[in-house]
Amino acid sequence: MKMETQIKKRHGLDLGGQIWRAYIERFNDPPVHSLITFGSQHMGISKSADCEPGDFLCQSVQRIIRFGVYNSWVQNSIVPAQYFRDPLRIGTYLDSSNFLADINNERPLSRNQTYANNLASLEKLVLVLFDEDETVIPKESSWFGSYTLSDGSDSQNLTIIPMQQQPLYTEDWIGLKKLDSEGRIKLIACEGGHLHYSECWNTVIKQYSGAPKPNDSYESH
Repeated sequence: MKMETQIKKRHGLDLGGQIWRAYIERFNDPPVHSLITFGSQHMGISKSADCEPGDFLCQSVQRIIRFGVYNSWVQNSIVPAQYFRDPLRIGTYLDSSNFLADINNERPLSRNQTYANNLASLEKLVLVLFDEDETVIPKESSWFGSYTLSDGSDSQNLTIIPMQQQPLYTEDWIGLKKLDSEGRIKLIACEGGHLHYSECWNTVIKQYSGAPKPNDSYESH
């Protein structure tokens, strides 16, 4: 039986968006043609979402992330820590992050041109943000936005730096600038909180892939 030699389109929900992006940048064999991400933390999260009252497991994980997020054990053991990007400790983040800093090609001495070449080979990159998202903080991370860096400061600047002003875009560390200059990036805002299902999903999927809605598709995660 002949094996499939290409992956035409993929959807990534939440962390699944970063995982598919990492696959494309690092391997892309078989190649992906188009990627749609829903509520993904492409520039990480800078704050953990609030826990429900009495959710002691959530509260424990938050304490670990708050005080030891860049500890090697935490980086290797707790998934949210791997995409926690603290704008007050960006130097520590660059030294210790074992996932996000790599796939964003943020380390000056180890940038991998293959990552940029592979991502720039996409026919379309569709980035979906949820306009009331309180899980991805800041929500603009889904569009490669982030808070202003304030390394060494005691207070966080909540000004959002959009994708087009990020160094990874202006210096094209991962191929975003090339994709955007050729009209191959689409930024879409869907209403509601994190991964809130609405007609917006159907519209995005129908327009950009013609596939079933994400919660009916195994390939979403």
